Amino acid sequence: MKTEEKIVAANGEVIERLQKAHVFLTGASTAREKIPFLSEGRALLHSGPPVAWADMCSGMKNAVCGAMVYEGWAENLDAAAELAAAGGVAFASANDHHAVGPMAGIVSPSMPVWCFCNETYGTHAYVTFNEGLGKTLRFGANGPEVLRRLKWMETVLGPTMAEALALSGPIDLTELLSRGIQRGDEAHNRNKACTSLLIRAIAPYLVKTSASREDIFDVLKFFDGNDHTFLNLSMGLSKATMEAAYGVERSTIVTCMCTNGHEFGLRVAGLGTQWITAPAVYAKGNYFEGYTVADANPTMGDSYVSEANGIGGFAMGAAPGIGRFIGITAAEAVQMTLDMYPITAAEHALFRIPALNFRGTPLGIDIRKVLETGVLPVINTGIAHKEPGVGQIGAGIVYPPMEVFEKAWKAMEKVL
Repeated sequence: MKTEEKIVAANGEVIERLQKAHVFLTGASTAREKIPFLSEGRALLHSGPPVAWADMCSGMKNAVCGAMVYEGWAENLDAAAELAAAGGVAFASANDHHAVGPMAGIVSPSMPVWCFCNETYGTHAYVTFNEGLGKTLRFGANGPEVLRRLKWMETVLGPTMAEALALSGPIDLTELLSRGIQRGDEAHNRNKACTSLLIRAIAPYLVKTSASREDIFDVLKFFDGNDHTFLNLSMGLSKATMEAAYGVERSTIVTCMCTNGHEFGLRVAGLGTQWITAPAVYAKGNYFEGYTVADANPTMGDSYVSEANGIGGFAMGAAPGIGRFIGITAAEAVQMTLDMYPITAAEHALFRIPALNFRGTPLGIDIRKVLETGVLPVINTGIAHKEPGVGQIGAGIVYPPMEVFEKAWKAMEKVL
């Protein structure tokens, strides 16, 4: 069998695993109970490939300090920064522990997490609950209002959802997402339909929990006021899906894209869990009034796993409403999806776009096709301010650096 034929066969195996993946939301818990790395001592997970405190961008450092104060490891933000600089906290990539996190992606031991299982292949994933937009820890804000919300999520939201999901049993997220895409979501920056479908699925069981009527009201009100609730769930779904493709020898399909604001990270099926990195980039976006690119932090986040799974930027043709949020037209959203078909290996069998006559979303980024065409994967993303306390200042489009695909191919050549 020639090398090309072996690559095609391996890529076919990966696509089959992605197409057959069926992910369920199985429960909610605390991070320390599900992620061994967080169960002892002072330890935090972050987005993107591994990064040391000294190399973290300002947005991530701000989030780290906020998490340390939230956990009670430091009395204030200055003390937190001193402790981190002195090596008093262990850091690791969330992706290296079957987890993902949006933007700075900080996961600390006390935070509640959604739990996912890919029932087809037995892979599991974990992700924090979404805080909403504006001043949030994931965007580097770390003031009193941020910490109060995190504590409420720990003491009320997480336990209430854990009880409700124990009553409901596993929720079929793959099927829910497929319906949401046909209702105008792309499941990265537009999650209105999927969030609504999730609320419908869980609300009957919320009222049967032991939570007070006031707490149930607050939980439902929080979800209703946060259309990005499903963002984190789409990330967990995509993570559990993509991990089933890790280690398929000779496959050139991308299984992970992420960034920590210092480096952009890529994983390829044929390279298993090996990180391929290049310097992080900035987004071109729709900035909120009063802000420009000069205020922006480099892009951060694990949510780019969505694009690897055929949603997010790859599904924008299904979500014309996203344009007003990220600064593009409806026609451009459709064209950006069309531009992704030449660099992918298949079309998704379940995630279909009504505006394209129910064509499946582009699935399976092939690093060879990216290099052959010069077309980079399109990603839609939020934009954080580089200074603490501000939070989100916009949303837009970002493309990975071509360098990371060039490096990935060189690494693949050594194992083909």
